[in-house]
Order: sequence, then C-alpha cells, then structure tokens
Amino acid sequence: MSELPNCPSCGSEYTYEDRELIVCSLCAHEWNPNQVDDTDHDQITDSNGNPLTDGDDVIVIKDLKVKGSSSSVKKGTKVKSIRLIDDAKDGHDIDCKIDGFGAMKLKSEFVKKA
Repeated sequence: MSELPNCPSCGSEYTYEDRELIVCSLCAHEWNPNQVDDTDHDQITDSNGNPLTDGDDVIVIKDLKVKGSSSSVKKGTKVKSIRLIDDAKDGHDIDCKIDGFGAMKLKSEFVKKA
C-alpha cells in the first residue's frame, strides 16, 4: 500500500483516495496530487488572516514607533492604497504612505483589512 500525503489545507494525516483525487477526512479538502499547483503559497495576510492585495486599505492595530522620529503611528490609523512588497531581509511586506509621516514600510502582522 502506498503512503498518502498529509492534507495541504489542515495537515491531517487522515486522507484517502477517491478516484484520481485525495480527500481529507477531517476538513473535506480535495486535491489532485498529479495536478501542478500554481497558487501563490506566499500570500500576505493581515493580523486576522484575511488576504491582502495591492490597493487595499488597512487599519493599524497597535501604536508603532517610527524609527528616527519622536512620534508614533497611532492605533486606528487608516492607511489607504497599500502596495505589497517582498522584502524578506527585514520582514516588512507593505509599502505605503501615511498622512503626517510620508512613505514607510509596515509589517502585515500589525494591520487589519479595512
């Protein structure tokens, strides 16, 4: 008997074959193991797990100190028209302009989708 892969959705080891598909018995996720997956696995999400896209508006969920400034971005500040970036070296994945501060980068873990 061949070893079936764990569910890519929930990670469960309880999977079974149904014709050409593999099905997870816990979350009912179905997938074809022979089909190439073209989805983006590095989807950037907000603090609540909602996927973010370019042009979204977000709200800051905690006070953030601004490097080189005596002031901070306050909790509840709305940031309009974000741009997602891939900047793995420092963990910032949102490029934006904030009124009163100008252009800056944010981490998606400190925002929620508006």
